[in-house]
Amino acid sequence: MADSSPGARAVFLDRDGVINVERDYLYRVEDFEFLPGVPQALRQLQAAGWKLVVVTNQSGIARGYYGEADYERLTAHMRDALQDHGVVLDAVLRCPHLPDAAIAEYRRLCDCRKPAPGMLLRAAAALHLDLPASVVVGDKGSDLEAGRAAGVGRCLLVRSGHPPTDRDVALADGVHDDLARAAAAILQHA
Repeated sequence: MADSSPGARAVFLDRDGVINVERDYLYRVEDFEFLPGVPQALRQLQAAGWKLVVVTNQSGIARGYYGEADYERLTAHMRDALQDHGVVLDAVLRCPHLPDAAIAEYRRLCDCRKPAPGMLLRAAAALHLDLPASVVVGDKGSDLEAGRAAGVGRCLLVRSGHPPTDRDVALADGVHDDLARAAAAILQHA
């Protein structure tokens, strides 16, 4: 008999500009800096039962600016720093592809580079997530488009990374100054 129970709710988070200070092609641990209130906001969401999934485009790999090992080192640092605040990420997914990549092995049109929904769909399958009950938090329209394409119920935009365009704002179910304020709105409407 198939399990008919609903899956878990998740908050899908873009990394750069949502979790950490936006820096072009961030890969060095010493350049990583949480945005204000991020560990606390993630801890509150986790305590309320939300799964935490980071989905990040990493075209710097395809461009040859840094390698997979650099990305993995930074990801491990972010996970460790969050664990120090009592936060455990349920998944961190990345897309290293570009159609015109300088590095041949990453040169392709894929289903994972946001605005495509591949990373979200893979996380949903692996973690048994209820996409309509879940939320995307991003700082660009492509984050929200990925959420819409995956069937995520709410897509929120934060102003802490890239300055939002009018189109980005029009795609959003809500616009917040940062992740802390977005998390408060998620918890209020849960």
